[in-house]
Amino acid sequence: MLESLKSEVCELNRRLPAEGLVRLTSGNVSGRDPDTNRMVIKPSGVPFDELTPDLMIVFDLDGTIVEGTLKPSSDAYTHLVVYREMAEVHGMVHTHSNYATAWAAVGRPLPCALTAMCDAFGCDIPIGGFCLIGNEQIGREIVRSIGRAPAILMRNHGVFTIGKTPHKAFVHAVTVEDTAKTLAIAEGLGTIQPIAPDKIEQAHRRYQSEYGQ
Repeated sequence: MLESLKSEVCELNRRLPAEGLVRLTSGNVSGRDPDTNRMVIKPSGVPFDELTPDLMIVFDLDGTIVEGTLKPSSDAYTHLVVYREMAEVHGMVHTHSNYATAWAAVGRPLPCALTAMCDAFGCDIPIGGFCLIGNEQIGREIVRSIGRAPAILMRNHGVFTIGKTPHKAFVHAVTVEDTAKTLAIAEGLGTIQPIAPDKIEQAHRRYQSEYGQ
C-alpha cells in the first residue's frame, strides 16, 4: 500500500546524510497520505543507505501498524500526534543537525535575522520544552509551542520540521540548519540584528506569491 509515498519517504530519508543533517541511524522523515490518513515512516536503527521502500512502516493515526515487519522509528508516536492535531501537515522531519541542535542545547530560538528566514519561515524558529523520547510527550509539546513556524527546536534534543508535503518538510530541515550555522557565525562577530516584523511579513508574502515557476 501507499507505494508512491513509501518511495518518497524512503528517498528523503536517504538524502538526510548527504545534507549533513544526521549521523549513523538517528533522524527520520515521515509522510501522511491525504486520502487514507495513514503515515509512512522509516524503521528504527537501519542505516540510511540500506533503506528501501519495502522496509517503510505504515501506521494508521490511532498508532496501529498496518504494514511493515520491522520495529518503527522511536519517534513514530511524536509524528502521529502532530498529524492527528495539525490537519494541514503531511510531512515531518526530525534531525539532530549540529548547529540547530546547538541552539537547542542552550535553549535559544533562532531569531528571524536573515532575509532567507523571512522568505522561508516568516517568523522566528521557536524553542520547545524538554521532553523524554519514546512516547507522545514530544508531539504534544510541538503542537503546543510551534505556533506559525514550520520548525521547532526541542530543548536539549534536536529539530523537528513540518510541511504540506514530506519534501517541503525536508527543505525546511535543510534551511533551518543552514540558518542556524549562519547565525552561530554571526554571534561570534557581534550582536545579531533581528529584522523588523513588518519587513519580515512583507518579504514572506512576496516570496510565497512570487518566487519560482
